[in-house]
Amino acid sequence: MAARALRGAAISFQADPFRVPEAEALRYWPDALLVVEDGEIAAIGPWPGAAPAGLPLEHWAGGLICPGFIDAHVHYPQLPMIAAPGEELLGWLERYTFPAEAAFADPGHAARVARLFLRELLAAGTTTAAVYGTVHAASAEAFFAESARCNTRMIAGKVLMDRNAPANLLDPPGGGIAESAALIRRWHGRGRQLYAITPRFAPTSSPEQLAAAGRLWAEHPGTYVQTHLSESPAELAWVRDLFPEASDYLDVYRRAGLTGRRAIFGHGIHLSEGELCHCHASGSALAHCPSSNLFLGSGLFRARQARRAGREVALGLGSDIGAGTSLCALRGMADAYKVSRLAGEPVSAAQAFWMATRGGAEALALEGRIGSLEPGREADLVVLDPAATPLLAFRMGLCADLAERLFVLMTLGDERCIRATYVAGGKVYDREEKESVLF
Repeated sequence: MAARALRGAAISFQADPFRVPEAEALRYWPDALLVVEDGEIAAIGPWPGAAPAGLPLEHWAGGLICPGFIDAHVHYPQLPMIAAPGEELLGWLERYTFPAEAAFADPGHAARVARLFLRELLAAGTTTAAVYGTVHAASAEAFFAESARCNTRMIAGKVLMDRNAPANLLDPPGGGIAESAALIRRWHGRGRQLYAITPRFAPTSSPEQLAAAGRLWAEHPGTYVQTHLSESPAELAWVRDLFPEASDYLDVYRRAGLTGRRAIFGHGIHLSEGELCHCHASGSALAHCPSSNLFLGSGLFRARQARRAGREVALGLGSDIGAGTSLCALRGMADAYKVSRLAGEPVSAAQAFWMATRGGAEALALEGRIGSLEPGREADLVVLDPAATPLLAFRMGLCADLAERLFVLMTLGDERCIRATYVAGGKVYDREEKESVLF
């Protein structure tokens, strides 16, 4: 929480580049002074600005200061199975995911993986995420404890499942709801921790469990809901068989009281126009997970269609893990561009960076706290190195403008481009140090 000043080039969004010209949406300081006090951004402006006398100054020459990246959909217990060979979603869950998640019955295992996950996340420049645990309450306990130690603003929850999964991963009748309620009381609003009621997806929760989850959400304003939606065609067919009374997949959640502001739906690839309209009207958000969707062959998400003027849907970027192949938002942005090209609706670098910063904050209903470089925002920051590799340095020297530099950075960039990460104004990762600051 010590006061400090940072100097370097900086970018931040003041508007949505899907809606307004990018020159109006993106603010760029070629040389900025950013002052941090009490964990928040106190001031930002062109260098040389007026910083309080005696304030330590960190000069990131050649770096690019950006709001910390936001991951709107990620499964931390799947880190031990990342890079398991890709299959269609449902078979992949049974062969790889469920066995990996069963290990989280051991609280010690959960604590070890939570620590590794947070270390890797911060080293990738991501400072906030919407995180899935497993069905075990200990998985959420371990994650929140590690996040509290790091002082990161995180959203997380234990998974709810009471059918169509291995017996050792099923909640007992009513048990998952009771455990979720206890976790809400223990963690929601404690420091920077926020709770998400987390049905895995409609097929693994009975109508009774979904309805109980909806009641729990209504009883705890300010909490979140996170689940999956329309990830694969086989999943959609299964949902139609299990919920014949619902008009579409999203209607399953609507009937249970699980749509609205602070509801985050992972994937949302195969949505009808009616479902997109309901997301817009209710304030429900989508988490676009391009790396995962490519890896499992689930389909092509259309980001520009989701942000269509007049019925825009709140939209963030998710790594997913372990179907996703990297926690690095730069890699996720590159995959989002590739998906958009295949879908015939290409997104720009500015639109990709927006999804990973301010757009993600809006999707998580946290735009007043994180996602932009503005006074009063929490000082969660990442310092990018646009010349992290010889090829990047060479290519950057040939760029004509900022738009091209951002495109090259997201296309050729990876974890090596993360120079430093700050959480609430404190440096938690520095690439040049032999050991991460916190680990």
